[in-house]
This record gives sequence, C-alpha cells and structure tokens, in this order.
Amino acid sequence: MKKGFDNDKYLKIQSEHIKERISKFGDKLYLEFGGKLFDDYHASRVLPGFEPDSKLKMLMQLADVAEIVIVISAVDIEKNKVRGDLGITYDKDVLRLRDEFQKRGLMVGSVCITHYTGQESAKAFRARLKKMNIKAYYHYTIPGYPSNVALIDSDDGYGKNDYIETTRPLVVVTAPGPGSGKMATCLSQLYHENKRGIKAGYAKFETFPIWNLPLKHPVNIAYEAATADLNDVNMIDPWHLEAYGKTTVNYNRDIEIYPVLDAIFKGIYGENPYKSPTDMGVNMAGLCIYDDDACREASFQEIIRRYYTATNRFADGSGTEEEVNKIKLLMQQTNITTDMRKVTVAAKERASRAEGPASAIELEDGTIITAETSPLLGTSAALLLNATKHLAGIDHKVKLIPAEMIEPIQKMKVNYLAGNNPRLHTDEVLVALAMLSRDDENCRKAMEQLPKLKGCQVHASVMLSEVDRKIFKKLGVDLTCEPVSKKQKSLIG
Repeated sequence: MKKGFDNDKYLKIQSEHIKERISKFGDKLYLEFGGKLFDDYHASRVLPGFEPDSKLKMLMQLADVAEIVIVISAVDIEKNKVRGDLGITYDKDVLRLRDEFQKRGLMVGSVCITHYTGQESAKAFRARLKKMNIKAYYHYTIPGYPSNVALIDSDDGYGKNDYIETTRPLVVVTAPGPGSGKMATCLSQLYHENKRGIKAGYAKFETFPIWNLPLKHPVNIAYEAATADLNDVNMIDPWHLEAYGKTTVNYNRDIEIYPVLDAIFKGIYGENPYKSPTDMGVNMAGLCIYDDDACREASFQEIIRRYYTATNRFADGSGTEEEVNKIKLLMQQTNITTDMRKVTVAAKERASRAEGPASAIELEDGTIITAETSPLLGTSAALLLNATKHLAGIDHKVKLIPAEMIEPIQKMKVNYLAGNNPRLHTDEVLVALAMLSRDDENCRKAMEQLPKLKGCQVHASVMLSEVDRKIFKKLGVDLTCEPVSKKQKSLIG
C-alpha cells in the first residue's frame, strides 16, 4: 500500500502536545485514550504509514508516572461483543490488554465495568477479576444521560459510581473498543476527586475523527463506517465554531457530553479550560498526512471492508440491517462501490466461471492470484498454495501436496471426526506443507513466502469458516467475504 502518513513526525508532535497538556493540571490528569492504545489496525489501514503501536510508544515514555484503568461496558460483556480485528470477546481482550501492558512495564491499576445494571455476566466477570487479584469497579447507567446534567453531576449520578482508587498523577483510561464509557469514567472520577479535595484534570488522546480534515473526508467517513454498530455520527463542533469561528470535526457522543464536562469543570475550577469538545482532544494526526490521495484511497478500501464485515454479521445473525444500511449510505456519499476492491471483482469472476466458491488475493506488487474449490481443497486453502507458489517462482502446475497425502486426512475428517466437509482448510494445508518441507524443496520455498502475505487483500465469494478466517488473520491478511453461505444464495438483498 502506498504510504501517506509520517509516523515519526506524529510521534514527535503528539508527544509534545501531551506533555504540554499534562503540565496544565496540578494534582492528577485523567487521559482518555480514544481508539485502541495498541494494535490500532484501523488507523494503520486508513493512514498508511501509521504504526499500530504508536500510542503505546508514547505512553511508555511516561511509564514511571502513569497507571492504566481498563474500561469495559457491561452491555458488551452481556452480548459477548467481539473485536473484529482480533476475533476475541471484549472481556477476554481486557485480560489480554492487561498482560500486554504489564509485559511492557506499564502499571494496570484496575478495571472499570460501566453501564452496569446488575447483569449476571458482568457480576461473573468481576468475580473472575477478583480471583486474579485485579481490582474492579462498577459504574452505573444514569437516567437521562447525557442530557440530564443536574442529575449526572450529583450524588445520585456520578456520585453513585464506585470511586476508582488510583496512586499515580497520570491515569490513562483505555478500553477494548469504542462505546465502552471511557469519557464518562474520566468525568465520574473528576467528580469524586473534587469531593476529596483533589484538583484533577481531563484530556483526550484521540485519532478519529480527525478534527482538521473536512467532515466528509474519506478518512473521517471510514471512522463512521468502523463505528456503524454504535450509530456514531461525525459532526461539525458547534461549540468550537461559536468560540473561535472555526469549523472543526468531532463526533456526536463528545458533543453531547460537553455540557456535562462544562458543568463539572465549573464546579471544580469555577471555569472550564475547554471552550469546545475539540479543545479537549490532543490529536495531531491530520498534520502528519503528506499524501492525501494515498489516505483517501486507503480509506475507500476500509469503508468497503467495513461494508462486507457488516453484511457478514447480518447474514450470520450477529449484526443488524441498520448497520448495513448506514455503511451503504456512507458508500453512496463517497461514490464508491465494492467493485473498487480489485480482489472482489476477481473472486466473483472466478466463481462465475467455476460455478462454485472462489477467492482472490492481491499481492504487494499488485498481482492478483485466484483459486476455486476442488474435491481436495477448499478455495481459501487452494488460494494460499497458489499465492505461495507464485511468490516462490514455482510453476503453477506443480502439486505441492500430493493427493495420496490429502486423502488420508479427508478420511480422518469424515470417517472419524464426523465432519461433513472433506476438503482441507487453510490450517490443515499449512500443517501438511510444513511436514513436507523437510524433504521437499518446493514446499520449503512456498512456506517461506507466508510472511510476504502480511497486508495483502483477500476476497472470497462465500463466507469462509471460522478456521479459515482465523488463519488469514494470523497471517495479517485483510479478508472480506460475500454474504453468501456455501449452500445458499446471497443472504443480503
């Protein structure tokens, strides 16, 4: 993918602005990290050149004064919400994040369970955390939130929440994903700290939407597509426009909560240091884009990927038609179609010729490789073999895995493991390839090409099995699928 973002410049100027913001407050600063603290693959896709661990690198410079609070919504626990990029539930990701932070020498003080209304799954998760000696706190839903400012900013609002005990001057509040309640957690803590005589501050480290890009810039629209399930909407910040006469972009939840923050700050300081939601943020990403066209194209591709994710979720019952329709509308606004994703066109054309499932991969140099289902291999397994053969310079006619080796595996799957599909999946093909690589030079060469697939694009004409999806994810491949099961026609109108 063509680069368009200067990551080194971003690290430098973003760090400078964070340190400047910390210096403005006295006893304690609650720093909300919008988006993912690391593994921010969305940012790396729409801002090619952005490194997924950029935020983490900056935080590690402040490790001696910082502690982390991980926030998770009880609603997300209850519905087993899954991180799309990693394929794990949010509650599991909380534990993964804690381990990853601690491995890097960062202190994780506690976990806050927000939107709590007595959910049994949330109780069970808190009990699990307690057994692991992890402090966990409840923050409750507040009637009329966020418009009922008088109730929110009272002992019956934020005052009902558990007070999160912290020990360091910089408290970083992060979460597995958006909509977890990070900002509300910070504001609740400001309320409780003030009652204890501590003058705490708040700032937001964020990436999207990018405030100094146009409202309908593809990078910002890609953010809306990524949060379509939350019904987030990018908006012109009316508070910033009124205060400064300048047009900036923010999103609905920050704009809606601003009156609450304004009331809390006035209660603590007598005045609010922020004249707008945009003022709250520390976001220099827009100043680090050096090739706007590259970022636009990358964002177009991300919107298409998000569309396929939404249609697949709707097809398997885990998503909603509203989510699909919202992304369709965003695609119309940006004048893009799924045909702009090259592998989509190639996979569908191969499927039409084969009259069965097919797939396509776009390699780093732009080469498109296709494959179809055969009696021995599923389409994604065949695609991996075809792609690695091409990269290794092996003639396409060469059979890396002989039929006599595949047939016993099929017999095991069907006769002994009660499987319905005898064809080999991607994981089974890779294991066979690894076994043969000891004695077969071509298999060894093909296997050595696997790292070159990272960042490549793949599309399948049918929804792939969970096994195949996970293998592509582990290889770092961006996968999309038509919302079609292997036995049905399209499940999306």
